[in-house]
Amino acid sequence: MATDYYEALGVDRSASTEDIKKAYRKKARRLHPDVNQADDAEEQFKVLGQAYEVLSDPQKRQSYDTTGDPNGRPAGFGGAGAGGFGGFGDIFETFFGGGSAGPASRTRRGQDSLIRVRIDLRDAVFGVTKEVEVETAETCSVCNGSCMRPGTSPTTCPDCKGAGQTQRPMRSILGTVIQTQTCARCSGFGNIIEDPCQECDGQGRARERKTLKVKIPAGVDRGNRIHLAGEGEAGIAGGPAGDLFIEIDIRPHSVFTRRGNDLHATINVPMTSAALGTYVTLDTFDGEESLEVKPGTQSGEVLTLRGKGVAHLRGMGRGDLKVHLKVDTPTKLSDKQRELLKMLAEERGEKQGESSTEHKGMFAKLREAWESV
Repeated sequence: MATDYYEALGVDRSASTEDIKKAYRKKARRLHPDVNQADDAEEQFKVLGQAYEVLSDPQKRQSYDTTGDPNGRPAGFGGAGAGGFGGFGDIFETFFGGGSAGPASRTRRGQDSLIRVRIDLRDAVFGVTKEVEVETAETCSVCNGSCMRPGTSPTTCPDCKGAGQTQRPMRSILGTVIQTQTCARCSGFGNIIEDPCQECDGQGRARERKTLKVKIPAGVDRGNRIHLAGEGEAGIAGGPAGDLFIEIDIRPHSVFTRRGNDLHATINVPMTSAALGTYVTLDTFDGEESLEVKPGTQSGEVLTLRGKGVAHLRGMGRGDLKVHLKVDTPTKLSDKQRELLKMLAEERGEKQGESSTEHKGMFAKLREAWESV
């Protein structure tokens, strides 16, 4: 009975080419004769290869789906011409790797670094240049990133002869094939550093502290990051440096709080000043400002100073400074002050307990209803 190629690969008839390829690779690792100890291991692997040969080729798959004739596939693995070996690339890739153009490079890019810098709110408003101390990896000053003691040179690896890879014969259904793998002695570099630099332990870089001048633009906010390309850790063996990211934090201010690009402040105004009107001064980041409190000002009113807030980070101009007025009601009165307030209340026709709210509350209405009975 002819083998069902879909069943051999363990896929549905609607499987995509990618699904077929994944299924083949998965089963090939498990059924290879060097791994599979079954008596018919070579036959299982052969059928698997035949199934993949047919189903991975759109034309052959269509012929197989239409006629069910396995003759739509190449005649075994020994077929003549390049067409008989279409699936072997995957076999070699699965077991022997894709090969390499030569020895690996010791050079590696350095890691990116992240540090946090705390600034004052004023610095966020106008921008500032700060000196930032960073502990990082710098190119070794002794070997200049070569990883070797000055005056010495690496030696060619005797195992791989500088290729970075070694080869060994391996049995397969094809006969003896050559397996290529990374050289264990030189780790694939092709050479060996027998006299490494003592300053950096053969890494080509060493830990150091350095000071950077960082320009922090106006308008930055908490959590913003400044990207400094090439200021991160130096790479291994003279490799390029990574990047440095400066994350901004902002100290709380005793007077101003920030909401977006606007600044907010609260000023307490005595009750009499709010009633009669006055001027108050506020020390802003732009200097002292005089603010008019108009007669009859109520608690919660806001005075706005245009363009006195935080600069727009990606644009022109600045936000506003919003000053919230809080009218202070005295809590402790002398006898004389109490009498004066009573006189004022009488003069204004006010009675204690009366509400100035136009809409009376439920309890006030109940009291009026009870008094009218």
